[in-house]
Amino acid sequence: MLRLLCNKKGMSMAEVLVAFLITTIGIISMLALQPTGWKTMAKADYVGRASGILYKTLEDQENFILNPCNTVTLGTTTATVNSSDQATAITGDIPYTVTTTVAQDGTTSGFLVTVTVTWPPLNSRGISETMVVTRQQMNKFGC
Repeated sequence: MLRLLCNKKGMSMAEVLVAFLITTIGIISMLALQPTGWKTMAKADYVGRASGILYKTLEDQENFILNPCNTVTLGTTTATVNSSDQATAITGDIPYTVTTTVAQDGTTSGFLVTVTVTWPPLNSRGISETMVVTRQQMNKFGC
């Protein structure tokens, strides 16, 4: 009786093949997700850079309008901004199109600033943000 309990021969070849098959399927499944991860990472990179450009442009407009000494031009302007923030594009730069619209908000000292950042041909809709800016005497500088 004791001899029957201790007579274990280990894993069979069939068990090894099944374990190998399950491991292979798992690895192939993870590799199939890799292109989706790359696309998601690239999209996040584009949106992150566009967000930085958007908020920098909004801050610049706000600082300019806050000073009552500056003359505010109403209307829409469009500019191309490189992702490196350099005047000329360098290798790997992404050109972003920045559209800035400045309009009166109905008061004499308030302005509505809308900035839209797109990166055609990948995204022609882009991201957008609007801010209301009011002139303030305490920001008077350079008059």
